[in-house]
Amino acid sequence: MKKDFIKTESAGNDFILFDHTEGESLPNLEKNIIKLCTRKLGIGADGVLIIENIEKESSADFRMRIFNPDGGEAEMCGNGARCAAYWFFLKTGKSKLKFQTLGGMISASVSSSGRVRLGMPSPQGTELDILLNLGKDQLSMSFINTGVPHAVIETDRLEQVDVDSLGRKIRNHPHFSPAGTNVDFVQVTGKNSVSVRTYERGVEEETLACGTGSVASVLIKALKGKVSSPVTVKTRGGALLKVYFKLSDAEDLISRLYDVKLEGKVNIVFSGSIDL
Repeated sequence: MKKDFIKTESAGNDFILFDHTEGESLPNLEKNIIKLCTRKLGIGADGVLIIENIEKESSADFRMRIFNPDGGEAEMCGNGARCAAYWFFLKTGKSKLKFQTLGGMISASVSSSGRVRLGMPSPQGTELDILLNLGKDQLSMSFINTGVPHAVIETDRLEQVDVDSLGRKIRNHPHFSPAGTNVDFVQVTGKNSVSVRTYERGVEEETLACGTGSVASVLIKALKGKVSSPVTVKTRGGALLKVYFKLSDAEDLISRLYDVKLEGKVNIVFSGSIDL
């Protein structure tokens, strides 16, 4: 069975996109997603995006499903969502759109140059300054859900962090069971700039960028008074993302952050077909 696909990326976060708006499906879903994402055996990607039609009564333009390289379906992916929005713009010419994800309704504004500004879901479950026991050591971190869960650790030596080793320990820590968490290491470099490295759950290693992780890192630092909107995020791959937010003086942490947006450039890398 031949399947047409598009390879797309943003900030080095790359995805295989399938257009299923005519009712198509991907056979042997989990098995084929693992195969597709494996870089030496398939196309290679950080995830698979499946675009589906939405019910007529919905205000959304389409439904986006995101699958990790381990075959599991994720609630949300910031860079993947921006890639999906740009693809839809190229297909339809519509520059203002909304689409459904497991993490909630997403809005997007797309320019012809490929820059996409994404309206993020309202952050949830925020906890500041958690002390996590890691064997003989304790590590201070914070937690926020920006569509998917993220543990955020601040460091002033970002380049020295063993992201894969430490990230894996935190991702699988009982505190975050059973679902686990993504893990972000963030270094504040100015009032409007940070650098972020992310261990992604489901990819199970460091990626060149993570949209929801960039947002999570910025929002935690905003709650601590260390950054102001807008914030430029330097990703592991060197690309720059921009995070916008508004901050209120509400007592409830969840209510303080609103109107959160993620912006960056999207590229269509190539298109093709593959036998499955």
